[in-house]
Amino acid sequence: MDELIQNFFNFDVLRLTSGVLARGLVTTIALAILVIPLGMFIGLLLAVAFTQGNRTIRGFLLCWIDIFRAFPPLVLLIYVYYGGPMLGLDLGAYGSIALAFTLNTSSYFCEIFRAGIESVPRGQWDAALASGMSRRVAFTIVALPQAVRTVFPDIISNILTVTQLTSLASVVGVPELLRAALTSQGTTYNATPLIAAAVLYLILLWPLVRLVSRFERRFGGAVLHV
Repeated sequence: MDELIQNFFNFDVLRLTSGVLARGLVTTIALAILVIPLGMFIGLLLAVAFTQGNRTIRGFLLCWIDIFRAFPPLVLLIYVYYGGPMLGLDLGAYGSIALAFTLNTSSYFCEIFRAGIESVPRGQWDAALASGMSRRVAFTIVALPQAVRTVFPDIISNILTVTQLTSLASVVGVPELLRAALTSQGTTYNATPLIAAAVLYLILLWPLVRLVSRFERRFGGAVLHV
């Protein structure tokens, strides 16, 4: 028992590495704040283009979305970070993360928003247009709020997934929480930093998990799971 505590729950090691772990946590949160709004915004634009565009636009966007949903985000990040400079596109670590994760997450957000937009009853559109609204105003005021409300649990669930994806940033040298924990483990030869990182991830993500569960119950468990 003493050996277990010494190797996994060592408070002396925790005090020694707490600063590194705290900086890693801040970096993780910063990456999420960078990637999530970009993915949501571009995903919404793609969804609007898909639902309002002609057949050619739909076909192109369908291929685009399917490709980046199927592409593993880790592989995509490695290609952008290591392959980009060979093509004259040297974005650095944070730029590569922003591009790779935005390409991946925006495709999922697009499918979420598209499902929400297409779920708005046709009668809502007709009533808005009949009242004199332009199609753009009808979409912004009538359709979009209803669409977001319908798929809100899926939006929160995808935000949770994207936050978890930030741990992949460690492969390009960004000192987020997982990399900070692994570095601390390597310097102390002790697993306590990894346990601490797991607890910090739990504290960070647990509120989102509970929020998703709450909305699943509220909306009868009808979550898309795209």
